[in-house]
Amino acid sequence: MSDQVQPYTITVPDEDVQDLKQRLQLAKFPSQLESPDQDSWDFGVPASEVQRIVNYWKDSFDWRKAESRLNERPQFHTDIEVDGFGQLDIHFIHQTSPVKGAIPLLFCHGWPGSFIEVTKLLSKLKGDDGNPAFHVVAPSIPNFGFSSGVNRRGFGLGQYAETLHKLMLKLGYDRYVTQGGDWGFWITRSIGLLYPEHCKASHVNMIVARPPQWNTSPFLALQHVFTPYSTREREGRKRSEWFDQEGYGYNMLQSTKPQTIGTALADSPVALLTWIYEKLHDWTDSYPWTDDEVLTWVSIYWFSKAGPDASVRIYYEALHAESVSGITYDRLRSYIPEVKLGLVHLPREISVVPSTWAAALGPVVRQSEHTHGGHFAAWEVPDAIIKDLRAMFSEGGPCYGVVPNRNGY
Repeated sequence: MSDQVQPYTITVPDEDVQDLKQRLQLAKFPSQLESPDQDSWDFGVPASEVQRIVNYWKDSFDWRKAESRLNERPQFHTDIEVDGFGQLDIHFIHQTSPVKGAIPLLFCHGWPGSFIEVTKLLSKLKGDDGNPAFHVVAPSIPNFGFSSGVNRRGFGLGQYAETLHKLMLKLGYDRYVTQGGDWGFWITRSIGLLYPEHCKASHVNMIVARPPQWNTSPFLALQHVFTPYSTREREGRKRSEWFDQEGYGYNMLQSTKPQTIGTALADSPVALLTWIYEKLHDWTDSYPWTDDEVLTWVSIYWFSKAGPDASVRIYYEALHAESVSGITYDRLRSYIPEVKLGLVHLPREISVVPSTWAAALGPVVRQSEHTHGGHFAAWEVPDAIIKDLRAMFSEGGPCYGVVPNRNGY
């Protein structure tokens, strides 16, 4: 490692913890909806649930205990120079494998997740069980967690990709593979588009795609026309339609007026909690969230280096700024030829697409279907991600040897 890469320990100042407690003490709660089903989440987080979990956060949740658990992971930070934006201090987990020839794996989180999502994968990626070994790098992407924020306009998907790519190079990983969902889908797709000589394969657990087109994928378009949807695909279309109609409001706001909602998130921990908790509930497959899990996730945002408001700006920048650099949503939904692609289909993801749609994203080497799981796959169903990575990179797998063992790892 470079001398400029330094160990990192999460240490939130006592005054920040006390400030949170005081804000929670002064919280005002919404009125309870009068309904036959007062515990329904149709309107958002029920008022009774808001009050219950806020009281737990105020009186019982132990941030120092959560902080200590997070600090059991090997964390580091380093400066990364981003063209036009200067140096950013990037925080990341870096677990190296003792196995010779281990594959560098960049794990990229999204919103409202964080680097914490990788932690359930780490023990099974070391390769000490005869399975393929990985060196795992899981950053807090800029504006999230314990990485620097960016207050200048124009920091879009190209800049996120540049930051993470340069981090991998700085760690000595000239060739690497990626895994991600949510913004991790868009950012790792951007990396594959911009740096295909370095990014050799990608695995994604949120698949955003459109029907294959005759002019770009005629065989898939023909297959799509004449092959009936499977039960999984029909149910997946219903799930995607539900999200578009009932769950997409946050995205419209964060993509157009992030400063407005950002003000609420920066000022009120209760607003931040409910804004995130709703997604943890609605986007998962009946995952049994504990209060400590929810509050650890939310506290990472509250205590983040740039503040919780910074995290929503990526939505605006991705929609507006990328037209300048050429990295548009449409380009990232189209065929990217150089990077081998593995895809996992989960029934409670927020975007669930037919296999023919997904196959039009690139040279797909694996599509797996699972009967359980939602948006936060690495946290909800880590074994599904592990199984896919092992199938892709084991000897005899479609990506075996895709990263040559010639760079000192």
